Amino acid sequence: QVQLVESGGGLVQAGGSLRLSCAASGRPLSDYVMGWFRQAPGKEREVVAAINRSGHSTYYTSSVKDRFTISRDNAKNMVLLQMSSLKPEDTAVYYCAASRAPFTFPPRAADFGSWGQGTQVTVSS
Repeated sequence: QVQLVESGGGLVQAGGSLRLSCAASGRPLSDYVMGWFRQAPGKEREVVAAINRSGHSTYYTSSVKDRFTISRDNAKNMVLLQMSSLKPEDTAVYYCAASRAPFTFPPRAADFGSWGQGTQVTVSS
């Protein structure tokens, strides 16, 4: 099973940018569809973005389209989430996750069997 470690969260003002990183180990990253999820206090976990094994197909939830970009480097076992034009409603704990299932639109959280510990993103108004 792949192990995932997120980094890059923090406090940022509205309109600012952050880049989240997810470092994978234990198995080749190319074996997995990768996703970023988030969970805000009192809300259900939601998928933010996902990327297929080759990196050629991506999915974004509507609220982050044109603001967030997911990418991967299989050679470096790394997945990134570039977030710009951040809004207070983006405040949440962000999780990196890996799935061995086929890439789907939208991604199914139940397909993701490996999860990182999460990184807090706080956007102040």
